[in-house]
Amino acid sequence: MTRSSCRLLLAFAVLTGISLRCSGKDPLHLEKEIPLPGVEGRIDHFAADDTGLRLFVAALGNGSVEIVDVRKGERTAEIKGLKEPQGTFYNTKTDQLYVATGGDGKLWIYNGTTLELQKTVEFGDDADNVRYDRRTGDVWVGYGDGGLGIVDSMGKKIGAVELGTHPESFQFEENGDHIYANVPKQLGVSVIDRQKRAVITKWGLAPSLANFPMALDEVDKRLFVGCRLPARLVVLDTNSGQKISTLPAVGDADDIFYDSSKHLVYVIGGEGMVEVFFQHDPEHYQSIGKELTAPGARTGLFAPSANHLYVAVPHRGSQAAKILVYTPAP
Repeated sequence: MTRSSCRLLLAFAVLTGISLRCSGKDPLHLEKEIPLPGVEGRIDHFAADDTGLRLFVAALGNGSVEIVDVRKGERTAEIKGLKEPQGTFYNTKTDQLYVATGGDGKLWIYNGTTLELQKTVEFGDDADNVRYDRRTGDVWVGYGDGGLGIVDSMGKKIGAVELGTHPESFQFEENGDHIYANVPKQLGVSVIDRQKRAVITKWGLAPSLANFPMALDEVDKRLFVGCRLPARLVVLDTNSGQKISTLPAVGDADDIFYDSSKHLVYVIGGEGMVEVFFQHDPEHYQSIGKELTAPGARTGLFAPSANHLYVAVPHRGSQAAKILVYTPAP
């Protein structure tokens, strides 16, 4: 079936409420499992190099960052002794690994090859998600109660945006000046002007609450926000902040990714599933399947360069810690 035929059928399905899978296949194919022996507790967010085949996994409960070689199918190194690592970013240009730790509010900067510590930057409390500004080379860190801190390429703090509450996931426009930040305690999304370094507006999400993950489709001006109370995927128009769609979704979501090449949204939920939504067009969306993972597996990474979706499984009872490697169905 061609993609255009698939989209016509999905359009009919959206209008009539019929559930439909175009290909008749599961939306994700499990390629391999990569064990993480000795890793205990909750696993938080990922980063990857430009190939998408070398992963940097924040093992929050284990106090470590796990470096994983996907080709070899094994962990190749660890950084230990960290206090609640929550976010990571690897800069291919400078070969630097950034790690944000919630337990002591620091950003740690390592040599990406030797893993030698180069510098630490203090943020005071609960350093969390890390994002990279490709236009300036700066690194942004969500922290505390709260704001977004800005660190330049030399590891120097050069500014901050005050939010008045702890930010969860935040996303940059690549071709615009806006940053979108989930602020669940304020029941919505803060919109930030990166030039002014200030909040310019806020968008409410009620009655959907507990918004933690998000992803951005910049071309179609759509922001995907995952809410836990109740479990929903909320689609916002970034021109206006208006809700375009609100769909039931997998519970306890902590990561969402948008696959622009296939027009898919991956919602990773801790109840033990990845739910995949198809974007028929900017106005219409539909769940096309759920892939069983494991209880507590709520974080991961989509790497377009490798065409892989990675999901972290924590150790629970007889369930071993590991990384699940998926390939989206063609």
